[in-house]
Amino acid sequence: MKSTDFALHLKAYLAHYLRLQRNASIHTISGYRYAFILLLRYSESDCGLSLQKPKIEDIDPALILAFLDHIVEECHSSASTRNNRLAALRSFFAYLQTQSPEHWSQCQRVLAIPLQGVDQSEPTYLSTDALTALLDQPDRRTRQGRRDAMLLSLLYDTGARVQELIDLRLDAVVLSEPARVKLTGKGRKTRLVPLMPATAAALRDYLDELSENGTVLGSTHVFSSQRGTAFSRWGIRHLIRRYSDSARECCSDFPANVTPHCMRHTMAMHLLQAGNPSIVIRDILGHADIKSTEIYARADMEMKRRALEKSPKLVEPLASHSWKKEPDLMNWLNSL
Repeated sequence: MKSTDFALHLKAYLAHYLRLQRNASIHTISGYRYAFILLLRYSESDCGLSLQKPKIEDIDPALILAFLDHIVEECHSSASTRNNRLAALRSFFAYLQTQSPEHWSQCQRVLAIPLQGVDQSEPTYLSTDALTALLDQPDRRTRQGRRDAMLLSLLYDTGARVQELIDLRLDAVVLSEPARVKLTGKGRKTRLVPLMPATAAALRDYLDELSENGTVLGSTHVFSSQRGTAFSRWGIRHLIRRYSDSARECCSDFPANVTPHCMRHTMAMHLLQAGNPSIVIRDILGHADIKSTEIYARADMEMKRRALEKSPKLVEPLASHSWKKEPDLMNWLNSL
């Protein structure tokens, strides 16, 4: 086996397999690429491996486990980040075992490395009052304020991931009945999401204003920064943080930390509380697995449980009995 076998396989994996066969998005490829950059940097600095001619045999399960421990213990990354890095490595070794069968055993041992358990915290979402307070913050008397108000409304109304909204182009918007937008999500999968009439009317006014200001309708991004470029994740996060700080002053139950993804959680929770079935919510959000949608049902049930605990107790609880302490089962049953 050539001494450059790892480099050749990694190049084929990132440049051809992910892009052409898996149809992975540029963001997925970038994330996987970064995972290998971190691994190779760790291999050189902490393990003394040369990056000139890395070999597949060098990237063994022991090295990968040490790298994952380094991420958590020294870089103070979360379990989710560790699992994301491991997912990238697993994907490569699953590909490698089909291209290099002589390394099948090593690939299987890497694929057997378990993911780390992640606490399923309750999703943060906005109440109806908190959402109204947030949407009221942009100054609609200015062009930037109208853009920001439309961005927040569309982020909520479609339940879009932040990258889906960033990538949304004008030719993916249909305002004729039924109004809808086409979102491109993970794995370049597209889905059509209907728009509420009020959102569709506001979006039509917003696009008319863009046209009046010389924007060429077509493949242009729906939302752009003041420099005319597409928004970044950081830009939208900063925008939401700024308006959240203002909304918090006039809404007592406004959450402490609101992110762009919080708007997606809010849409899902409001749909659930309105009586929509989980499968409809799954299709709107673009979840590949219904289990991803069930987290909102569990959060809604927990919210109802806490509300019941705060309600007045009209019925006294049954006395605590233990059948193990009662030799006569019939007497115990009668005592209830």
